[in-house]
Amino acid sequence: MSTSLPIQRIATDVCVTPQLTPNAMADVAAAGFRSVINNRPDFEHGPDQPTSAAIEAAARAAGLQYAHLPVAGGYQSPEEIARFAELIAAMPRPLLCFCRSGARSTKLYVAATQAG
Repeated sequence: MSTSLPIQRIATDVCVTPQLTPNAMADVAAAGFRSVINNRPDFEHGPDQPTSAAIEAAARAAGLQYAHLPVAGGYQSPEEIARFAELIAAMPRPLLCFCRSGARSTKLYVAATQAG
């Protein structure tokens, strides 16, 4: 999985990265990923942040599965963690998760894989 994206591997077939744009989806697919999870709420950083709908359209056009699970940076509820666990169990791998910096997605992954 070579790419110019700042990707960090957190499990054998799960990686995290900072905010992605619709234009990055073709690169994500070319890097070998099969699915993307967006953990960032729309407009969290203002009107210049790409919307989930725009990213999803580009992801699907690139042949990727896509899910949007927006969570706050400072706190993820047990329900959000459980939903993330469902998503990572169901989505095709390799899987790329993103948020503003990658830290929130990493925290969600750790919580989801340690629960139960």
